[in-house]
Amino acid sequence: MSKQYPILALVVLAMALLACGNLPAVNLSSDRQATAGPLNAPVAAITPAVPPTLLPSPTPLSQALIQEADAEELLLINLYERVSPSVVSIQAVVAGETFEHPPLPEGVPTPEIPNEPFRQEGEGSGFVVDTQGHIVTNNHVVVDTTELHVTFSDGSIVPASIVGTDPDSDLAVIKVDVPSESLRPIIWADSDQVHVGQRAVAIGNPFGYENTLTSGIISGLSRSLPAVTGYLIPEIIQTDAAINPGNSGGPLLNSQGEVIGVNSAIVPSFNQLGERSFLGVGFAIPSSLARRVVPALIEKGEYAHPWIGISGVTVVSEIAAEMGLPEAKGALVIRVIPGGPADEAGLQGGEREVEVLGRPLTLGGDVVVRIDDYEVSRFDDLLSYLSRRTEVGQNVQLTIIRDGETQTVTVTLGRRPATAVQQ
Repeated sequence: MSKQYPILALVVLAMALLACGNLPAVNLSSDRQATAGPLNAPVAAITPAVPPTLLPSPTPLSQALIQEADAEELLLINLYERVSPSVVSIQAVVAGETFEHPPLPEGVPTPEIPNEPFRQEGEGSGFVVDTQGHIVTNNHVVVDTTELHVTFSDGSIVPASIVGTDPDSDLAVIKVDVPSESLRPIIWADSDQVHVGQRAVAIGNPFGYENTLTSGIISGLSRSLPAVTGYLIPEIIQTDAAINPGNSGGPLLNSQGEVIGVNSAIVPSFNQLGERSFLGVGFAIPSSLARRVVPALIEKGEYAHPWIGISGVTVVSEIAAEMGLPEAKGALVIRVIPGGPADEAGLQGGEREVEVLGRPLTLGGDVVVRIDDYEVSRFDDLLSYLSRRTEVGQNVQLTIIRDGETQTVTVTLGRRPATAVQQ
């Protein structure tokens, strides 16, 4: 019923009483006034009894919807109970040199400062991968640390040591010395089977809050993430499951509680204190890459990434038009790194500078449209193939377009340098 009902009822009653000749004047609103009668009657005396507004009763949920909601809750509860014992909190300490106070003016006494080394502490996440005590985390969680401690879900804290690191994939393996029967290894999933829209669950230690579960969906696939070395990590998984500082190195799980990725980065926002928080865009290193890198880190302490020695971009329609290509497809070689595998194989980079989409770009180089039997539609396709299907020393066949002609070039892959060659 409308909120104007009491006023309308009052007007009707007033008209009825006026007809009887005994209604005193009442101020009905700030801009409408009665024109006759003394203003001496209490308002309550003329306010009619108005029944309260009746709100409709909420429609009860169907039993099917209640059961569906209960099933969702039970799934997450069961997943957490099974997987959280496999997830750990990692406390990392970086110790520096003792602090030395800068010189002070003559006659000013130097303050007494404890002669203790500088310590910086950080926190991340990780997960157990076998009964030998190996734990996977991010490289950036443990890099340059002098001391590591791992906290398990039962509250026990043990020291850990670094087994291997790989800055190019932002992955690392650390190890704890605990009885094998107390370890609960995770189960890997195949990230190639992941689809946009499916459920994604993260367990980690955001802001130090240990064993926190968040859930969302897979928001995107085939993203690229820059590593600290300057190279790109291909096939990154994007999720809207809340990931915050402290989640780094923890698992991203499917509905079965299997690991589809290693949480690594976010697109952050910053509050007034300069603290980072989640905007709904998080990234995880795919399990397909982790399952290649982790065994090598355990065995050798490092992973040798295959390298072709080029820089380039995806051929878009503007590039195709400028170069007279039949279609907008392939990886355009902008630069061939001198002395690299592609240089030795005779690949050619661009030689003329033009502006494409408002940005300067070097055109005229070879366009890679296939590597072995794998079609290359984007530059990331080339990176993905090298990452998942090749190794150092392997020969690959590149199908290229050069000066409008299609030809094949054989390249022997080398080992990627420690840092990307500046372009």
